[in-house]
Amino acid sequence: MSENPQTGCPEELADQLRFIKQSLRGMMNGVLSQSMREKGLTYKVNFGVEMPRLCEFAAELPHTSALAAALWKEDIRECRLLAGLLQPIEAFPADLAEVWVEQMRFPEEAAFTVLHLFSRLPYASTVAFEWVAREEEMFQLCGWLLLGRLMAQGMQPAPRDRQELLDQAQAAVAGQNMHLRNAAAKVLVRLEEA
Repeated sequence: MSENPQTGCPEELADQLRFIKQSLRGMMNGVLSQSMREKGLTYKVNFGVEMPRLCEFAAELPHTSALAAALWKEDIRECRLLAGLLQPIEAFPADLAEVWVEQMRFPEEAAFTVLHLFSRLPYASTVAFEWVAREEEMFQLCGWLLLGRLMAQGMQPAPRDRQELLDQAQAAVAGQNMHLRNAAAKVLVRLEEA
């Protein structure tokens, strides 16, 4: 691979994608894949690769924006999860983070991407507060998950933000979406512990 991996020359990128898909096929867990499909994770392809194996595999791959973007565009569960592992933090602006959240379809994508990418971004706390206030459930979910992760890392909201956050978390906990309820409840617990 002679081209600069940051630019993602089309031939090199195509080779990388082909290699990744072949490798994922070799790691396939058919039982887990079937179970996920039965639970509604309806990707074009779902290899059922476990998270620890994905993380190990990601360590062997180039960490470039071009590869992460190409993986994100695939309708393959593992490719979308790998995208968050491979995306360089310094090359991931807030507007692109919003695009990714808009394109998320499953809570697993949100949780994995928050854990491995969003929580490491320099603007994480800013977008977390913005996202919990949005109407769209996936933005709210990412916001609550991100706040929970940041608070686990020691971040605490400013006193003026605390009451508003408490009110929003209580509203989310009273809502119908189980994933939002759980994520907001964890933030409530952390707020009460602080």
